[in-house]
Amino acid sequence: MSNVGYIRVSTVDQNTERQLDGVPLDKVFEDKCSGKDTDRPGLTQMLDYVREGDTVHVHDISRMARNLANLLELVKQLTSQGITIRFHKERLEFAGESNPMQELMLSMLGAVYQFERSMLLERQREGIKQGQAAGRYKGRRPNIDADEVLNRLAAGERPTQIARDMQISRDSVYRIAKQGA
Repeated sequence: MSNVGYIRVSTVDQNTERQLDGVPLDKVFEDKCSGKDTDRPGLTQMLDYVREGDTVHVHDISRMARNLANLLELVKQLTSQGITIRFHKERLEFAGESNPMQELMLSMLGAVYQFERSMLLERQREGIKQGQAAGRYKGRRPNIDADEVLNRLAAGERPTQIARDMQISRDSVYRIAKQGA
């Protein structure tokens, strides 16, 4: 029986140290990516590693999943294998036996985290739309040297070769040629 930690932050810039600080763990799996779905390398490795009798420790519910359906499925998957899952911030533990109050709390908190993510994305879209309307947000800056593409085309090079050399798509070469004409 081992104590396994699962830690997730949304970006590589974020610090994982506060999660599960002081919890004695035998092995830790970590992801630095969004929790919007369950396609995460650390989570996959953790699910492959844990065995019956193990306890999975997670700082809080939102670190495991930001989607209620994924959260409930992960908890069900783990507990059906005889694995206990403990969410430290919420002080919830699931070991397979039915506990209606804990299941209600898990569903409610999971729904709150899902709602929170939806609201964040909505605010982000609204901010981008307002920024675009005010001329402050123009999207990602191009990382293609359009002058180089145009010069090479003028020198008679083929679009396919330019695209290959510059590691861009041929469509990008054609778009730049059309804009430059």
